[in-house]
Amino acid sequence: MNFALSQEMTMPGSARETAALLRRISRTPLSVMEVCGTHTVSIFRSGIRSLLPQTIRLVSGPGCPVCVTDQGEIDAAISLLEKGAVVVSYGDMFRVPCGRGSLSSKRAEGYDSRIASGAMDALAVALENPEREVVFLGVGFETTAPATAVLVEEAARRNVCNLSVLSFHKMTPPAVRILAQDPALLGLGGFLLPGHVSVILGHEPFAFLPRQFGLPAVIAGFEPDQILLGLAEIVRQHESGIPALSSVYGRAVRPEGNLKAKAALERVFEVRDASWRGIGVIPESGLSLGKKYRAFDAEVKFGITLSPGTPPPGCRCGEILTGRITPPECPLFRTKCTPASPVGPCMVSSEGTCGAYFRFFKGGRS
Repeated sequence: MNFALSQEMTMPGSARETAALLRRISRTPLSVMEVCGTHTVSIFRSGIRSLLPQTIRLVSGPGCPVCVTDQGEIDAAISLLEKGAVVVSYGDMFRVPCGRGSLSSKRAEGYDSRIASGAMDALAVALENPEREVVFLGVGFETTAPATAVLVEEAARRNVCNLSVLSFHKMTPPAVRILAQDPALLGLGGFLLPGHVSVILGHEPFAFLPRQFGLPAVIAGFEPDQILLGLAEIVRQHESGIPALSSVYGRAVRPEGNLKAKAALERVFEVRDASWRGIGVIPESGLSLGKKYRAFDAEVKFGITLSPGTPPPGCRCGEILTGRITPPECPLFRTKCTPASPVGPCMVSSEGTCGAYFRFFKGGRS
């Protein structure tokens, strides 16, 4: 692996200077997937596409945690509300629709769903309502899972018996592996990897991209200069024919990752298969509570069996999440599906590709 960039690429300069460098070194067509939804939104907001040469095509991936939450998992959360539980979750989850409504619409009907700014909010709700069952929806990738782990450990330490967790947490590297070997994405030439996930995991979990698939892979932050620098490094690898795993986010990402956070994940969770919207079941890509904490597992406590759900009719979120189509190619985009009246989660989430296209895409290169 090579974590060092050329001297030219590490020289300080503006985003436009980096874009000019990128145009100079890009000679052959290249499709790059930005895995993270935060990258997608930053690329649109900053107008990065307008700075890129025609040789480079950006493809949005499945890096929006709300978007990849399977329809069946959302159905399970709604069922807990209907059983009388208080359901606590992050704000983006509230408007994701399913056949029985959403957490938001259910609250309007009188059910008790509450928005959390952090996982520990669920503990406060449980302590304030000892007579009620409180369920926290653990949604997100390796970035939010440590906070859920801390919540579970604290609830166990304080013997808060009316709190449980419905864990929808998912792991990023297994999904990236699936996409790297997807025959429908054979034209994909490199990956721009999420900086915040790598802050937790470090470098090694993504090393399979150059080793096994011969694909350039670069860890980058979310500011425009970071994204452009990451793209420039991907292009350099592509043009040289020497793929590697590199990082342009060295000030935040250590090769070993965050050891304390990883230890918390290992103490609380165990790995299991998980269903991803648009991809299907990915082996060993989800996190459920380990045996030590089964008393806090909402699936066990309420007898829930998670099963894949049916997407809304006409919604093509799954194809968008896997880079097969762009949002304007979905017949519901800007017609039946808008931020005010979303059909699928890609339009709901602040990191969703459809929401980003709706707010920022005015035509031209997508």
